[in-house]
Amino acid sequence: MNQLLSQILVLLLMVGLGLGLGAGPAQASLTSNSYDGNIYALYAGNGSLVPPRSSLAQAMADQRPAVVIYYLDDDAASKQFAAVVSELQRLWNRNIELIPLVTDPLQNRADTGPSDPAHYWRGVVPQVVVFDSQGKVIFDEQGAVSVDAINASLSQATGIALPEGGTRSSTESFNELNSEVVSR
Repeated sequence: MNQLLSQILVLLLMVGLGLGLGAGPAQASLTSNSYDGNIYALYAGNGSLVPPRSSLAQAMADQRPAVVIYYLDDDAASKQFAAVVSELQRLWNRNIELIPLVTDPLQNRADTGPSDPAHYWRGVVPQVVVFDSQGKVIFDEQGAVSVDAINASLSQATGIALPEGGTRSSTESFNELNSEVVSR
């Protein structure tokens, strides 16, 4: 009898686990200071931003304009700013080096000079620093900086004028429902 009861309990447990009982829903929140994973993949739809394809030192050595974005994955303001960073990548693509950096490794370490991102970080996230091709800082702002303000500094850094309507996202109508029925 005990063996039969034991087998029934094991079977019920397996069925319960198979149906997902006991597993709660995923809880990601754009407005909380909780860790949800890569904020660029979750909140901007662009996980290709992390890790950055270049370092600040390399961008300076190559004399390329660069944008360094300081952020934390568990910060609501950084999560909300992630879409702006993704839009910068869409607009400027290969004309700049876009360098999103999580600030945890920068804390409590020595500054090693002007090619070190720790040299420019002021302890607040998000923070955006734009460098021209000579490595000179031409924009340094904290908080939810508008994409237009960053674009103006990037136009200055690159010498490339942003096209009219350039901040208008190409994915605005991505989730539109087409209800037109075509009959043949």
